[in-house]
Amino acid sequence: MSWFKRKEKGINTPTVEKKDIPDGLWYKTPSGKIIHMNELRENAYVCPDDNHHVRIGSKEYFEIIFDNNEFTELDEDLISGDPLDFVDTKAYPDRIKAGQKKSGLKDACRSAYGKVNGLDLVIACMDFGFIGGSMGSVVGEKISRAIDYALANKMPFLMISKSGGARMMEAGYSLMQMGKTSAKLALLSEAKLPYISLLTDPTTGGVTASFAMLGDFNIAEPKALIGFAGPRVIRETIGKDLPKGFQSSEFLLEHGFLDFIVDRRDLKNKLASLLKMLS
Repeated sequence: MSWFKRKEKGINTPTVEKKDIPDGLWYKTPSGKIIHMNELRENAYVCPDDNHHVRIGSKEYFEIIFDNNEFTELDEDLISGDPLDFVDTKAYPDRIKAGQKKSGLKDACRSAYGKVNGLDLVIACMDFGFIGGSMGSVVGEKISRAIDYALANKMPFLMISKSGGARMMEAGYSLMQMGKTSAKLALLSEAKLPYISLLTDPTTGGVTASFAMLGDFNIAEPKALIGFAGPRVIRETIGKDLPKGFQSSEFLLEHGFLDFIVDRRDLKNKLASLLKMLS
């Protein structure tokens, strides 16, 4: 039984003294590549073996983009109400509280301003971890107020979209945010202030149909799902198989919906180059 006791290799650690690997220490990509979380974090949450861009939230994007991770957050205490008394299997206020507890966020969007390679920038970033990044009244209001701040201080604006679309629990209040944010972006355009829209995985529904596709530059991360209705819904509706890579950022770039695709590791420098050019 020496093979079992591992004496041949000089391994004599009693079972009771063995230590488990802590949860969250490794990350496995869809292709099966495994990477240590520290290495993943240092690589802007991109796996170097297969270029897989891990879904991240506002905390990580702010770390990547803002100089020294220094920024001032805007309107951080806005919280959704329940204007329609929406009732499903779980009451909407309870869903909000559960989302806040799970994600550590107040809602599905955070906004802030700071420096990017020494250049001023206002950023609104969506968080998929809060009810699927759904667009409710708070999301629209925070984006609108961030644009207002950019207008008042003559600063460029970056929108990072990551969303399943409009939040059904707010119905018309949610859909109103499409027109509201688009109108604010029109004011930004009239003031000749740059608007860069970054589409990440996934960007769908009313978000795609409004502010996500209205940038002076529409850019995206590699292999991001971008569209209105999801591919499964479309397939079931038309009863046909979809083109290979349909609704991927590469497909949209080929068909003229995007200006370019940017690797997250190059994102900060690309943004700085764009801001210098547009200024």
